[in-house]
Amino acid sequence: MRQVELREGWRREALRTSLWFVPTLEVAAAGALFWILNALDRAAYNGTIKLPSWVISGTADASRQILAALAAALITVVGVVFSVILVALTLAANQLGPRMLRNFMRDRGTQWTLGTFVATFTYAILVLISIGPGRHGDFVPHASISLALALALLDVLILIYFIHHIAIQIQLPYVIASIAADVSKAIADETAPPPGGPEAGPSPQAILRAMAEEQGEVTSSESGYLQYVTHRKLVRIATEADAVIHLLYRPGHFVVAGRTLATVTPPKAVPQVAEALRRAHLSGPYRSLTQDISFGIDQLVEIASRALSAAINDTFTALTCIDWIGDCLREVALGWHPQVVHRDKDGYVRLIRTQATYDRLVQRGFEKVRQSSRGMPSVMIRELQALADIMAQAPRPEQYAVLRQQADMIKRSADESIVEPGDLADVITRYDALVALHERLLREKLGPPMGR
Repeated sequence: MRQVELREGWRREALRTSLWFVPTLEVAAAGALFWILNALDRAAYNGTIKLPSWVISGTADASRQILAALAAALITVVGVVFSVILVALTLAANQLGPRMLRNFMRDRGTQWTLGTFVATFTYAILVLISIGPGRHGDFVPHASISLALALALLDVLILIYFIHHIAIQIQLPYVIASIAADVSKAIADETAPPPGGPEAGPSPQAILRAMAEEQGEVTSSESGYLQYVTHRKLVRIATEADAVIHLLYRPGHFVVAGRTLATVTPPKAVPQVAEALRRAHLSGPYRSLTQDISFGIDQLVEIASRALSAAINDTFTALTCIDWIGDCLREVALGWHPQVVHRDKDGYVRLIRTQATYDRLVQRGFEKVRQSSRGMPSVMIRELQALADIMAQAPRPEQYAVLRQQADMIKRSADESIVEPGDLADVITRYDALVALHERLLREKLGPPMGR
């Protein structure tokens, strides 16, 4: 990966989705632990210190046999653990979709389990090769061997935990809830107001109108999905150049090399901003949830759509996804702002960026599920309930329109696809309840219509 100045949160997310980072840390810790224990054993061998009575003692040959058997058993268990991980990843790819693999890879329980076994194996090998002849006979690291056996017992407990953990992790409700939790955290991060001083200078609307007449362009140097943008760095560079940057793409968009990535005013600041932007954004072959709320919602929609397919036909999983999609969109309705303005410490506008609109997020959350649920009354009823829950907490009347639009489309789909009159009546009842809620909320927010 090329050198990019990224915020700590992105570094943490990139490392968390790797299966090598935590095991590498544990192997390094095992090496440090061996160095410390070996120093104590050398001191005891030379008579400088005396080891406690509970430290295991034995001959060099017996110690070699114990450590060799322990290392062989550990590397076998590592293979079993790795096989279980591959089975879980295969299950996720087949049943949930290939985009869910990253959610399994970032699981800390799996990473720590794999790392602990590899680290214990490494420690046992280091202790094994430290046994050898010395000035006072064979050097046997008794303290190190005792710790190796203690670590082996710890590995047994971790193996029990791992079996329990993986059995829970592959359950669909757990997977869906964990994705929704990540989306909720991302929503909270993206709705937090950006730092900056009190408003000063021209408004964002005035700046955008001026940029339509005079602006410079910064183009993308490579193709790929925009994964992350370090807004703080761009604000600092724009302040130094006394410029304003308007980002035309948001994380999650596919940017083609040579396309305009951002516009800048005044145009003379383009070279400085272009260099900063190349170091302040990251593109890659996949999308990430760090700044891309739409991706998290798309993951839930993908699971629901797969569950409703004829090959899987798992209605209850789809219902669970709808519940969590509704909860995520409820949080979006409470504090989402499509246009985000970053100001410098003096309050001047330095960066203008756009996010997915509230209407578009609602459409992404319900349209594909609605299209896959034709002829399924239970799914349609749950969708209408989720829309009603969002509408009941949406703070602005203009947010109701897209919810009512989705409800109307569900109702029309039910009229066309549900044959059983009783099932259709249940859907219509839920739709009528949403319509009544819509009218009541409009009266409360806007007052009675004129002339009444």
